[in-house]
Amino acid sequence: MADPKGFLTTGREVAKTRPVGERVKDWNEVYVPGSLLPIISKQAGRCMDCGIPFCHNGCPLGNLIPEWNDYAYREDWQAASERLHATNNFPEFTGRLCPAPCESACVLGINQPAVTIKNVEVSIIDKAWDTGDVRPQAPERLSGKTVAVIGSGPAGLAAAQQLTRAGHTVAVYERADRIGGLLRYGIPEFKMEKVHINRRIEQMRAEGTKFRTEVEIGRDIDAAKLRKRYDAVVIAAGATVSRDLPVPGRELNGIHFAMEYLPLSNKVQEGDFVTPPITAEGKHVVVIGGGDTGADCVGTAHRQGAASVTQLEIMPRPGDERNPGQPWPTFPMLYKVTSAHEEGGERVYSVSTTHFEGDEDGNVQSLHLTEVEFIDGKLTPKPGTERAIPAQLVTLAMGFTGTDQANGLVQQFGLELDERGNVARDADFATNVDGVFVAGDAGRGQSLIVWAIAEGRSAARGVDRYLTGASDLPAPIRPTDRALTV
Repeated sequence: MADPKGFLTTGREVAKTRPVGERVKDWNEVYVPGSLLPIISKQAGRCMDCGIPFCHNGCPLGNLIPEWNDYAYREDWQAASERLHATNNFPEFTGRLCPAPCESACVLGINQPAVTIKNVEVSIIDKAWDTGDVRPQAPERLSGKTVAVIGSGPAGLAAAQQLTRAGHTVAVYERADRIGGLLRYGIPEFKMEKVHINRRIEQMRAEGTKFRTEVEIGRDIDAAKLRKRYDAVVIAAGATVSRDLPVPGRELNGIHFAMEYLPLSNKVQEGDFVTPPITAEGKHVVVIGGGDTGADCVGTAHRQGAASVTQLEIMPRPGDERNPGQPWPTFPMLYKVTSAHEEGGERVYSVSTTHFEGDEDGNVQSLHLTEVEFIDGKLTPKPGTERAIPAQLVTLAMGFTGTDQANGLVQQFGLELDERGNVARDADFATNVDGVFVAGDAGRGQSLIVWAIAEGRSAARGVDRYLTGASDLPAPIRPTDRALTV
């Protein structure tokens, strides 16, 4: 193990963030550059090397956490990077964006602050990039088989990289103008700078993966024709249909889905716009939805100079500690203060929007809400709690309902859907259509980035077995797995 007494002698210390007044003036990542490495070896030394490391099961990828903690403690960064990449194609993504269910399952976390697994992970991979330890891994020989991957989010990229390294010729199709899916246009720059995506794309190009942008399968290319062109197809198109809010006034100008609002600020950082077509500058902003996407809207509004920011959540405020129904080592619903929440704004829980009001030009001006409570298991409005708040820009961040079927992809392939509206698949991630597989949110439903990468890796194994009859690629999960993160 690392330091046998580390968990007794060393307290938990996390990455330092830049002062709020400084970071809201730019779009750089919120963390102080280089602040982790001086402390990370000691933090890795807090790992207890448990006889049964529950962090493995808490992580959908099955990351070898005690092993790379030990290497990080000893500052053997090359070995740490090798063990990290053994289970995770993109640790710089998960190290920045994953909510770290592994830390919730950490044995030390039973009665002490858990090991800073996420901070150790990102330190290892950033060091690996700095020292040149991340290199292309081109296959020794080609199989002669071809695979199309639809979607370039984390699931699609993971599947594509695994299949390319297995010797197949892989082309990734992306309907947007740049590769990355929601990593590119859904995650704000201040949470993950896009240089991390760009250099992975270059690594994958060097390995042999081909990329086709601004091509939407189902519209630009018929899905059935695509299937005939390739030996196998992986659908990793995500669950991109946003949940709507059908209340009076929804049609007013200034009410947008989060995924209409967030990509525009990222396009400014890419140089496509000087100012975004939808901006919070000088406006009273209301974000409906209390999850991570809502927090991304909050942080974006702060940087655009909003007059005020209010985030609404229909559910009650989570507790600061685990409740009895979410015991260790499950992933608990706890009150979380993200970097965006540190920057200001108000969070309001147990409220439901009743309607919007606008001005004579059809622009939203206010949002009417009421407090709600659980009665007989149902959320019920509380009489006499109705009120209005100013709202000149409203973003709907209430999650997603499934795969986009408007472009004809599902129909043209002839895919079957499950009871939740996701693309149905078997234990090998294969759909009802021969040679067509599905990975990520398109088959699983809206989920975490770490699940997307795990799904992409597992689907790649299913494809490899389909094409060659056997596979040495790892399969960290099955389609029905929920591990400890439920």
